[in-house]
Amino acid sequence: MTTTRIKNNIVKALWYVFLIALTIICFIPFLLMIVNATRSGSDIMAGFSLIPGTSLSINWDIVMSNLNLPRGFVNSLFLAVCNTVLTSYFSALTAYGLAFYKFRGNKVIFTVMIIFMMVPTQLSMLGFYNLCTSLKLLNSYIPLILPSIASPATVFFLRQYILSVLPKSILEAPRIDGASELLIFHKIVLPIMSPGIATMAIGAFVGSWNNYLIPMLLLNKQEMFPLPVMVASLSAVRDITTNLGATYLVVAVSVVPIMIAFCFFSKYIISGVSAGSVKE
Repeated sequence: MTTTRIKNNIVKALWYVFLIALTIICFIPFLLMIVNATRSGSDIMAGFSLIPGTSLSINWDIVMSNLNLPRGFVNSLFLAVCNTVLTSYFSALTAYGLAFYKFRGNKVIFTVMIIFMMVPTQLSMLGFYNLCTSLKLLNSYIPLILPSIASPATVFFLRQYILSVLPKSILEAPRIDGASELLIFHKIVLPIMSPGIATMAIGAFVGSWNNYLIPMLLLNKQEMFPLPVMVASLSAVRDITTNLGATYLVVAVSVVPIMIAFCFFSKYIISGVSAGSVKE
């Protein structure tokens, strides 16, 4: 028994060492980004270093003199919050309907949705641009927000999730008591789905926050640019060697909301699968 226990402890220690090393490796790019935000462009081009530089104030002055950073921050936050809320709510509602309502065409809709998941966004971009042009929606946030209502990947994930965590018997009692379907969805289904919704909400928030191609295609007014488009425009202001440190600084600032979003939603992810509405 003692030998077996020693072997188990050694294996456990090796796993801990491996996980710690993996964590450090994953953290190095973030550390490098923060360090490069304090270095000049010439220092960054000279080589790799984890020692902070002395050009933070210079980089900040370059950023603030060439970009309206607070405006870009507000624009990105507005788009990300709207997309996250719409994607999470309507995807959960659609997933619930596809999972628990039997109607003609249910399987066809689900199959078509899976097919749409396999179509790259870039293939539909030209048609989407022409549609926005025809509807006079260029330089508008509507085409950047409204499509988030239909998110096939999120619906697919939440449908599979709700089928695994929500027994149909839970829905029978409130229906017998006369509760409406929307009341059942908001009071019973949503709390049970909250861990899955939180998982997809993080992905939706990060995807919207980092979205660059579509806003660049549809927006021409600089005051409407989200942060990624502003970061791209910074590199064109002066020589790339001069702006490289400033670019790292903007990227470092733009990562902060993503970290906050993850910290906010992570408690829902690690909570119980049916936390919130199912009690023994």
